[in-house]
Amino acid sequence: MQTLRGAVDDDALGPTLMHEHVFVVNPEIIENVPTDWDEESALTDAARRLDELYAAGIRTIVDLTVIGLGRSIARLLRVPITSPLNIVVATGIYAFHDLPSYFKFRKSEVLVDHFVREIEIGIDDTGVRAGILKCATDEEGVTPGVEKILRTVARAHVRTGVPISTHTHAATRRGLDQLRIFAEEGVDPTRVVIGHSGDTTDVDYLLAVADSGAYLGMDRFGIDTYLGFDERVATVARLCALGRADQIVLSHDASCYIDYFPGGRPPKALPNWHYLHITRDVLPALRSHGVTEEQITQMLVVNPRRVLGGVS
Repeated sequence: MQTLRGAVDDDALGPTLMHEHVFVVNPEIIENVPTDWDEESALTDAARRLDELYAAGIRTIVDLTVIGLGRSIARLLRVPITSPLNIVVATGIYAFHDLPSYFKFRKSEVLVDHFVREIEIGIDDTGVRAGILKCATDEEGVTPGVEKILRTVARAHVRTGVPISTHTHAATRRGLDQLRIFAEEGVDPTRVVIGHSGDTTDVDYLLAVADSGAYLGMDRFGIDTYLGFDERVATVARLCALGRADQIVLSHDASCYIDYFPGGRPPKALPNWHYLHITRDVLPALRSHGVTEEQITQMLVVNPRRVLGGVS
């Protein structure tokens, strides 16, 4: 498995959070607008938070920051982490409407080749290889630009075998749109995580996604403004009771610094949106709902290894 620090054995992934970010920072804003961004301070703070996460028992995070979210592998490499936390980085594009102009006016093959290069050779000149592909569909649905991204990500998956993780709008069942397009492109659904599935209590929808063979990303714990803590926990527990623990992965979609908010931190309305919420709060709550240790291990260790593993 490819990580920020190079290849590791699949068994070394351990407990894994499958949808996180480290920095979400718009480079154009940094260059052109006075902000509170302080790179050295942000690097130090990120190291502290990531080391805390390792101390809490997490061994790997998947950083799904791609084009459209301000990805900088060079910056990520400068974070002075002291723990051996694995960070899997992504290639892809995060867009709800259209592609960046550079790719909009180029053939699909250019985009596919770009993704494949970042997987097989490395990102920029860092030598860091992407271990997962990222794309997004939101409430707007499959616009022509979004469809081009979905199909080129799918083709890069077919060429490389690297898994896909998505952003979706669960309330409008966008994961099913993604799965339809992926199937048309020959994607193996067992290598797909339909992200933000945990934003809904619509179990019929979630079972439809799982029936395809894909994994359910119950990956926004802490974003209680979309769906409350109790509802998120109860939905995961119900799916486990229905025998679907083997198709669930967990995460927060959190970050060390996100420039959406002043100071780069979530607002007071989201006090639990941080890396430690699952280990501190979610797992105890799941246990109180009857979720077993075996099912927790399945969701945190076995399923991520199945999704991420097998690609050298």
